[in-house]
Amino acid sequence: MPENEAQRMTAVRRYDVLDTPPDGAFDRVTALAARRFGVPISIISIVDEDRIWFKSHHGLPVEQIQRSPGLCASAILSNDPYLLPDASIDPRSLANPLVAGDFGLRFYVGVPLTTSDGFNLGTLCVIDKVARPVDECQIEDLKDLASLVIDQLEMRLSARQAVEQAKLMAKEIDHRVMNSLQFVSGLLAMQSRTPDVGPAASHLQMAANRVAAVAQVHRHFYADEAEEASCMAFLRRLCEELATILDRSIFVHGADGKVPTTWIQPIGLLVNELVTNAAKHGAGQIDVTYAHDSGIHKIIVCDEGEGLPADFDPAAADKSLGMRVVISLARQLGGVLSSADREDTRGSCFTVIFTGNA
Repeated sequence: MPENEAQRMTAVRRYDVLDTPPDGAFDRVTALAARRFGVPISIISIVDEDRIWFKSHHGLPVEQIQRSPGLCASAILSNDPYLLPDASIDPRSLANPLVAGDFGLRFYVGVPLTTSDGFNLGTLCVIDKVARPVDECQIEDLKDLASLVIDQLEMRLSARQAVEQAKLMAKEIDHRVMNSLQFVSGLLAMQSRTPDVGPAASHLQMAANRVAAVAQVHRHFYADEAEEASCMAFLRRLCEELATILDRSIFVHGADGKVPTTWIQPIGLLVNELVTNAAKHGAGQIDVTYAHDSGIHKIIVCDEGEGLPADFDPAAADKSLGMRVVISLARQLGGVLSSADREDTRGSCFTVIFTGNA
């Protein structure tokens, strides 16, 4: 074991390379190394706590071996190349099972994969079952190829760090956007309460509610970082916030189901508009229902008001901005909006059926 084994293993985990899929960039390096030495086997190894895992294994149908008999575990103890031109007569390898056993290893040259801060992750090595000489030019070429491996790992680490940094910056921007929306909502609400505002007070308060609701959609959307999210969980959180903002009872019904995270924002904005519309024009309890079956998703928002006029058409060009927004959001989700009176009680329902294929 290296004296700095704990720190070395921290470096191994930093690169997040263990158990990753085969990669052409690394496979080309091992193919070049085998060809340069004229040997059948070349490996890019990473020495883990109890195993030696092969990121690339040219000429060998094995993905890993135990750490204890592996020559790569010895090779990382030094920054110099580990040379065994004839392992059958070298005192360091005489008893090694890979040499003394059925595998019959006779030739091994390993160059440590050394990070910029001095930790040996594993090796780039070449192997043969026949003893052979090795010259300095070959060793220098193997060092250069090992440097290419490290360059690839460093480049990918930098890319991951850049992505993480971008995510942090995006979160900070999102947080500021949400705060700005809440600030605007507060200003509108204060304006609606001023004595000289007159009949516009209700419109200002409704605008304040809409902006506050959009802020909550924004907050809940960016709380989900996975590729898929629970639609019901999102709708429950959102409607709890809307119930407080609108001072109305809102109940969420339906079966749980996962949807792509990219759907969450248009779903949230769509439900926000329909619920806000129900609070403004309807009465009583507001019910939000989500259902899905065989790739077809449905969201229904119902109120207990007077119902819809007989000639109501949500797609009519002269309808409110809210209806136009809902229709646009439904199209983003590959869906359509329809409306009808409630069948179970007095009131109206707006339904969006969508597939996500815009």
